Amino acid sequence: MPGTRKGPPPASGAWREGDPLGERRFVELDGLLTQSGFQFPSLKVAYQSWGRLNPERSNAVFIAHALTGDSHVSGSVGPGHRHPGWWNSLVGPGRAIDPGRWFVVCANVLGGCQGTTGPSSPSPDGQPWGSRFPVITVADMVEVERRLTDALGIERWAQMVGPSLGGMRVLEWLVAHPDRVAAAVVIGTTAAVGADQIGSHGAQIEAIRSDQGFRGGDYYGAAAGEGPHRGLGVARRIAQLSYRSRAELELRFGRTAQVREDPFAWKDGQAGGRFAIASYLDHHADKLARRFDANSYITLTQAMSLFDLGRDRGGVEQALSRINQPLTVVGMDSDRLFPLSQQEQITALAPGAQNLQIIRSLHGHDGFLVESEQLGAIVRDALRICAPPVSRP
Repeated sequence: MPGTRKGPPPASGAWREGDPLGERRFVELDGLLTQSGFQFPSLKVAYQSWGRLNPERSNAVFIAHALTGDSHVSGSVGPGHRHPGWWNSLVGPGRAIDPGRWFVVCANVLGGCQGTTGPSSPSPDGQPWGSRFPVITVADMVEVERRLTDALGIERWAQMVGPSLGGMRVLEWLVAHPDRVAAAVVIGTTAAVGADQIGSHGAQIEAIRSDQGFRGGDYYGAAAGEGPHRGLGVARRIAQLSYRSRAELELRFGRTAQVREDPFAWKDGQAGGRFAIASYLDHHADKLARRFDANSYITLTQAMSLFDLGRDRGGVEQALSRINQPLTVVGMDSDRLFPLSQQEQITALAPGAQNLQIIRSLHGHDGFLVESEQLGAIVRDALRICAPPVSRP
């Protein structure tokens, strides 16, 4: 079974108060009234930064992470960080976003599980928010990021870069706070989440909620192996299939690929073997359960389903028509989660959008993590052409 060698997964893979800080820094913010009408008395934001802000404060780049990402964009595994930087290929010395020139910031999103206020964080009574954590929206997340921007003394981001859920937040920034963003790059995202995505999200959420270990969302005191890791694992399996292309999965795990165990083998009246694709999905399910939180997965997935840039703005077309800043829109040609048609819509309707940049990839939506050479060239060009000149700190 997955996880046997490492021991059972924890009840939650969240970073918790008292854990090693790693490279995290924290900002305390005043209360927030969410769009759902919930009042947070206070908030904490965890972020990381690379490079230095120049005297003109004109070289700041914000990276908005995707669903299960966090502030650890660049760096290595170590105390406080269970995985290497998720965009090491893009952020670092000599790479497209070079801290030798840019002051780079990435914050763990509101509702996340790596230091920013989320369901696993302590509430005013000292207990985790758990089931009491409210429904939040992309706009709520952006409001928290705006306040962090103020706390860091940054008037305007020279560039914002965001894939997937991060791209949704960048679009919200461009429309809600156009004076705070000079230019932007959005990757594999949409201006409004559609029925296909919402349906997949709903199945993933139901998988977690149906797990007996979920306990209605209040599972943080459970022992290892007794949390909702099975439900979270099923959710990850569903999502992973949409993250990768059909062609890639067929090439790696199709009928002609090696089967790890004989799927026709029977033991005690049940099928005892597994197809290779099942082993692959098991691996990703176990890996996520050890570094993420089930409540955060639900919270952020719900926020994605709710995302519609045109809400209360006269529709998507009207909202996108407000984007006049230089905007680089990037899509993956094999993306099944957010297909090219959704990036084509952004490009067609946003006045500031350049020609759609298409990454040719076998890896589907995950191309933004895999195709470092293609994406690096696009981001490098966006920084050179779209952003204002910067001086070295």
